[in-house]
Amino acid sequence: MSFITFFNFDRDSTFALRMNRFRILSFFSTALLLFVYQPDAGSQSCHTRRRVSLPPQLQEVSGMTFLPDGSLWMLNDSQNPSELYRVNPLSGLVEEVRQLPAANRDWEDLTTDGSGRLFIGDFGNNQNKRRDLRILLFDPASSSLDSILFGYPDQTDFPPATEQERNFDMEAFVFFNDSLHLFSKHRFRGDFVCKHYVLPASPGSFTAQLVESRVIPDRVITGAALNSDGSVLALTGYNVGIRWGFLPRTRASAMFFSSFSGSRFLGGELSVKRLPKFLFARQFESVVYVCNNTWLVANEGRKWQKQRLWRLKSPAHPKK
Repeated sequence: MSFITFFNFDRDSTFALRMNRFRILSFFSTALLLFVYQPDAGSQSCHTRRRVSLPPQLQEVSGMTFLPDGSLWMLNDSQNPSELYRVNPLSGLVEEVRQLPAANRDWEDLTTDGSGRLFIGDFGNNQNKRRDLRILLFDPASSSLDSILFGYPDQTDFPPATEQERNFDMEAFVFFNDSLHLFSKHRFRGDFVCKHYVLPASPGSFTAQLVESRVIPDRVITGAALNSDGSVLALTGYNVGIRWGFLPRTRASAMFFSSFSGSRFLGGELSVKRLPKFLFARQFESVVYVCNNTWLVANEGRKWQKQRLWRLKSPAHPKK
């Protein structure tokens, strides 16, 4: 055997050994990843990424929720198709689209009950003059669709005459104890009072019950979610203003309420966490709980800011 032949044989053998080692390592690495990222039955995976880009079809993402089976669903707000999107929270890719036979007048938030029904808040009301407020009830399993029609007990003018009175816009709600809890969005020039209304979580026509209110300093409310045991309420909010007469001033935060009595969430202890920004605050309009004090928040896309999911850690709160 010549030196060249021996060298080629030795090189080929070494290459084969390395390839075998690579295949073995790849197998075990893949198996480990599948084990780590496999969610428990009936619950979403606790593993999230710090930041995930969302596709163009979710440029105006305004609401999201996890169903009991672990699937993450999202929607866009007004002037967008009447569609719900099932999204992979690790990749941001849309895995399913469900088109609903109901107009998207101004869809603003999304929540769910323990049975897997989705509640779609068609209650955006920027001008404070809508008389057709509703919440759609959609069952993804059966594709059944129904609605809750409602009004506010304290609104008599459509719209109210002054900015201070125009506190009937709505972009945030949650399901809790067989009821829907809505949190108002005041005007940027208002006094930042957030009002908490309650509605039955069943089809029909109702007048919402006003149960409490609270000043959320320098923020208007755009999204809401509860943690898994209902002991912490998260609200997203932002503000846009002018500093020194010409410089834009923007802030976005997540507000966490805990140690409240019953369902009087706004009476709880408040802690605030600033949300990610680049030059200007992003327009965060949705939040959802994952696990272990971990939440996801989503911002709408703009020319200089892409629509994204962000991982957020809330302060540790004692359980009820």
